[in-house]
Amino acid sequence: MNEAEQARAYAEADFSIPHENFVDLFAERYGNLDELDAPCALDLGCGPGDVALRFARRFPRVQVDGLDGAQAMLAAAPPLFARAEPGAAQRVQLHFGLLPDDPPPRPCYDVIISNSLLHHLRDPMVLWRSAQRWAAADAIGFVMDLMRPHSEQQARWMVQHYAGNEADLLQDDFLASLHAAYRLDEVHQQLADAGLNHWNVEAVSDRHLIAWGRFPNNS
Repeated sequence: MNEAEQARAYAEADFSIPHENFVDLFAERYGNLDELDAPCALDLGCGPGDVALRFARRFPRVQVDGLDGAQAMLAAAPPLFARAEPGAAQRVQLHFGLLPDDPPPRPCYDVIISNSLLHHLRDPMVLWRSAQRWAAADAIGFVMDLMRPHSEQQARWMVQHYAGNEADLLQDDFLASLHAAYRLDEVHQQLADAGLNHWNVEAVSDRHLIAWGRFPNNS
């Protein structure tokens, strides 16, 4: 998503249902985060910040840092922030950074979240290793991503069904993303390779999966 046209199409598309579902699914598994004192969350692959803003709105004590490696996506953020509730927008900061080398502003975080980044990475372990690197001991982790369809026919049906009214560019990107996404067993293996065998992996729709759990003390 490094091209301005791609980023603009993404930012202008209506992702309100899956993005709000991301926050709903997180809350179902972790509650309202009352156990954490002034928590800080890191959103890996934050894009223009819609998920980060929704997360900050749902959890009003949380400060959210977003990290993304596409300047074009970050440049598409101002209109979203202008429409957001001021209280949420003031607690979200977006930063440019390429995983795994560029660090976020804080050394560690109580919560690590990521939406739709995994399938964009040539090496999926980059996400899991980066999350482990910046997670505080016993930090909460929650990752949501697309799930690869079982056939080309199913993939093309999903594009028409879920993005048929979007721009052709966005439909093409969605189809490519579906092909690049992982299945449940592949994510299980990634987590095992990362030493996160205790994490949960589950399908939450016909095209989305989530992986969630706690990070161990890595010190």
